[in-house]
Amino acid sequence: MTTGFAIRPARPEDAAAVAAVRRLVFPYKVMPADMVRRAITTHRPREQSVALVAERDGAVVGWGNAGLNIWTSTPGQGKATIFVHPDHRRAGIGSELSERLHRHLADAGAERTQSFIQPDSMGFAAERGYAEIRRMHFSGVQLAELPDRPATPDGVTLRSYDELDPRAAYTAEMLASVDEPTDTPTDSISYDEWIKDFWNDPAIDKHLSFAALVGDEVASFTISETDGDRMWSAFSGTVPAYRGRRLSKLVKAAALHRATAAGVAAAYTSNDDRNGPMLAVNDWLGYRRTATEIGAARTM
Repeated sequence: MTTGFAIRPARPEDAAAVAAVRRLVFPYKVMPADMVRRAITTHRPREQSVALVAERDGAVVGWGNAGLNIWTSTPGQGKATIFVHPDHRRAGIGSELSERLHRHLADAGAERTQSFIQPDSMGFAAERGYAEIRRMHFSGVQLAELPDRPATPDGVTLRSYDELDPRAAYTAEMLASVDEPTDTPTDSISYDEWIKDFWNDPAIDKHLSFAALVGDEVASFTISETDGDRMWSAFSGTVPAYRGRRLSKLVKAAALHRATAAGVAAAYTSNDDRNGPMLAVNDWLGYRRTATEIGAARTM
């Protein structure tokens, strides 16, 4: 066994240190300490989640978490995430985290595990049985460079999420996610689980998240997470019956313009290659690609 570091269960007080390492490894993502703390302390029993940290010289230098995907009707699906501070790689930390996480997933009954991996780590993943299944592109925009916000069409009302009936938001998010490009469908989230896992997520800024309503029905939406002066578009979508009306452009522009007024300097998002309509919206808003990650999977 490689020496010089220790792997242990993550504790709530590790949240700030883990968030700092994550921001260094993934400068194009947003995950504030509150979100990390929640990942450590809050999970469903059937998810069988585990969260680990790696320590070296008294400092947190790595993170690993894994669990079963309980948001899909496809059985036996696992998920895993590992990242290590760049200055502490090639010391066996990633290997040890990987071994522990995959052993945990096997014991939990996972038949297949998915992860997103930076391209320079794909060799490491391939040695552990992972193969590429998709690509996710990340892009960012400086909010001082936004185009003017589109006019709101007749019959459409803009509302921020803090003005919204959560049941209407849930209905729209489930309808919009049915054909979202993904290898495993997100099609098994009850309303009560959604309230706890999504609506009450501390990273979501409901004042900077917007919906376009037609009557009382949410037709399109964008959900924003914030971390200081950075924003992340966590999920944007349009209900199939309302597509083709440029409502995604409307809600995303509304969120970014309000974020600018709130002091946010840059926004980031991710898109699958197959999601042409949303890529076109982001291009119009001024997003430019900053990174690519490989979606990969392995059988257990």
